[in-house]
Amino acid sequence: MLVVLCLLLYLYTRSALPTSKDANFKKFQQVYLVVYLLAMAGDWMQGPYVYALYDFYGMSTHQIEILFVAGFGSSMLFGTIVGSFADKYGRRNNCILYGILYGLACVTKHFNNFWILMAGRFLGGIATSILYSAFESWLVFEHNERGFDSELLGTVFSHAILGNSIVAIGSGLVAQQAADWFGYVSPFDVSLIVLVIMCIVVLSTWSENYGDASADHITSYKSALKSIRTDGKILCLGLIQSLFEGSMYTFVLEWTPALTPPEPEHVPSSQPGAMADEDEDGHRGSIPHGYIFAGFMVAIMCGSSIFKLLSKYSRVESFMRIVLLVSAVSLVVPIMFPGNQAFIFIAFLVFEVCVGIFWPAVSTMRGKYVPESTRATIMNFFRVPLNMIVVFILVQNLSLTVIFQCCVGFLLIATVCQQWLFVLAEKLPKLKTIPGQESKEPLVDKDSLERPNTEDSDA
Repeated sequence: MLVVLCLLLYLYTRSALPTSKDANFKKFQQVYLVVYLLAMAGDWMQGPYVYALYDFYGMSTHQIEILFVAGFGSSMLFGTIVGSFADKYGRRNNCILYGILYGLACVTKHFNNFWILMAGRFLGGIATSILYSAFESWLVFEHNERGFDSELLGTVFSHAILGNSIVAIGSGLVAQQAADWFGYVSPFDVSLIVLVIMCIVVLSTWSENYGDASADHITSYKSALKSIRTDGKILCLGLIQSLFEGSMYTFVLEWTPALTPPEPEHVPSSQPGAMADEDEDGHRGSIPHGYIFAGFMVAIMCGSSIFKLLSKYSRVESFMRIVLLVSAVSLVVPIMFPGNQAFIFIAFLVFEVCVGIFWPAVSTMRGKYVPESTRATIMNFFRVPLNMIVVFILVQNLSLTVIFQCCVGFLLIATVCQQWLFVLAEKLPKLKTIPGQESKEPLVDKDSLERPNTEDSDA
């Protein structure tokens, strides 16, 4: 049913966003999407088997929790520093660094040693920060530099999210087959191969671009912090991203226990009669993880199509208020109806649809408001609080209900921030621009209202 709905939405909305017959734009879009989807495939290939590999190596639950915390902590502490290198030393170089660091993290998975695996988690955390900043920074700069219509940026982001969902499903199938044939470490070897291919494609097809290459790192950090402090739009974006993504990553960790049916209290698991409630493999309360994951990915694809439809009739700053509110309401369901698998699964699908709308929407808004000179640095600053949220929840022994209550609270605050951003965006002057002469520098500070050459009316 989800696949049919996704296909209908795709067919209905494929012409909703602006398109271009410009061969140069089509080639540019293709070059970016190939690299981006290879980078995401390298990430998706590893996800399903990280926990399974640690467990196979005999790591205790506590050790596995420490390894996961190390990954998020590394992204929070070191990812910001390494990610900011993109503005000074080049976004293309930073994307290649992503492939190298994540590839080395894959190599560490061959060693049944806690500290080597810990080093791999550190490398993976840094690589993840690069993945969610440098690639988008390269795209936005090149798109503007080559003079393409600013409205086409949303089209690229929407296609990227749609393709990412397809890649996620395909990567899961490939990783499953590799694990069945060669063991739990083989998906990481396949990921390494994909990352090497990605680096080769980047070297052969991408040009280099920079933020402010003349500024040192301290100056870059100061400029980024000044932009966040003085421009309410950037601050709002940072809060929205941190709160939503923090809730999303927490959801990724908690959807399995939320959907797993509890053991009946009246039948102890040690009694023979308990076998009646077990599946054919003898596992109580098992759920079809693969089908559920695939359903989530299809829901995200539906969200990317809905984003195109909403963008046709409303500004992204406006409709995202409703999207964030709906995402908060969807996570109320496991709090109100614990143990009701049908209701919770439907609610989780709605949340994933919101995720599919969120990604291209927030990327589009960042393209409007985040300054080019420190784009990657600011985007990595945004990731600090979201990693703090996930680390905090991981290290606390919170009940499932409390965890989802926290997520609902975060999403409601994000909704308020989106309303604030909408109000600020409405105050911006709607000046007419000459086609092809839109400003390449986003509105980022108070002086922007006085600049004669501003973004087009959508900004």
